[in-house]
Amino acid sequence: MRNGIDRAALIAGGAGFIGSHLCDALIAEGYRVVCVDNFRTGRLNNLRHLEREPRLEIIDADVIGPLPSTLTRRSLRISRVFNLACPASPPHYQADPEHTLLSSVIGTRNLLGLAERMQARFLLASTSEIYGDPQTHPQAESYWGYVNPTGPRACYDEGKRAAETLTFDFARAGRGETRVARIFNTYGPRMRADDGRVVSNVITQALAGDDITVYGTGKQTRSFCYIDDLVDGLTRLMAYNGDYAGAINLGNPAELTVRDLVARVMRLTGSQSRIVRRPLPVDDPQRRRPDITLARRHLGWEPKVPLEQGLERTIAHFAVEAAALAASVTRRLAEAG
Repeated sequence: MRNGIDRAALIAGGAGFIGSHLCDALIAEGYRVVCVDNFRTGRLNNLRHLEREPRLEIIDADVIGPLPSTLTRRSLRISRVFNLACPASPPHYQADPEHTLLSSVIGTRNLLGLAERMQARFLLASTSEIYGDPQTHPQAESYWGYVNPTGPRACYDEGKRAAETLTFDFARAGRGETRVARIFNTYGPRMRADDGRVVSNVITQALAGDDITVYGTGKQTRSFCYIDDLVDGLTRLMAYNGDYAGAINLGNPAELTVRDLVARVMRLTGSQSRIVRRPLPVDDPQRRRPDITLARRHLGWEPKVPLEQGLERTIAHFAVEAAALAASVTRRLAEAG
């Protein structure tokens, strides 16, 4: 690939949590970036710091529908297409399950077609959720998964599994170069406070002094990868030119219980919140830990940011957001008289 700012990448879902950090990373590498987002869960505020950046273009569009014709008519040739266009948290993807499923299936088909027309390399942001509530531990890419195809999480889980099928069939047909990343739990600044995932829930509740909700016993485990590490993995995978053509797990193999996460957040925030228990959501996985042998072997990648450091940065982000929201509410009340 040539060096210089003539390189261009399209990021579908580029205003989201992961997508906005990917925009930052690619612009820093010298890419021009076209961000396509329908802003259902993505936020313009995630890109506010780039509003004067001439190498970023933002297009308000939904990948389910016809993609803007300007994408193929432009003189700037897009050489990389990243597909991150799908809600990733249960409350958001379950709010409109039909749209979630179609984002994965129709959206992936549309973006694969765009990549083919532009002769661009394509990367699908898949998910550890394709493993379901796994019966093997840790989860390697060779594991086929244990997914409920009719449950309330199926719109996301099965949608991503279908998106992987489309992507691999596209590559087998010789229609273009593809990469598939199976992303495990990721956290960091720009997460939405209302996304319903455990890190954002626990931090926002701890900062507010509210009761901290723990679903089930709290003994279920997760493996948390800081956003900077995840984005490094995505860019390495997109740049990979070796012979391996399968999916790659990207996540942190350090496993801890939800109860341990809560204890760490409470200590870092100085929270005196009570812990309250709620029933475990349907089909919620009991254990989750990636086997990243392939990522280490083929990409030379593994997470670097320690959990404590990542949590401190994430807590600081949510504290700033909470203060800004409180100031905004106070200002509006004062203006209202």
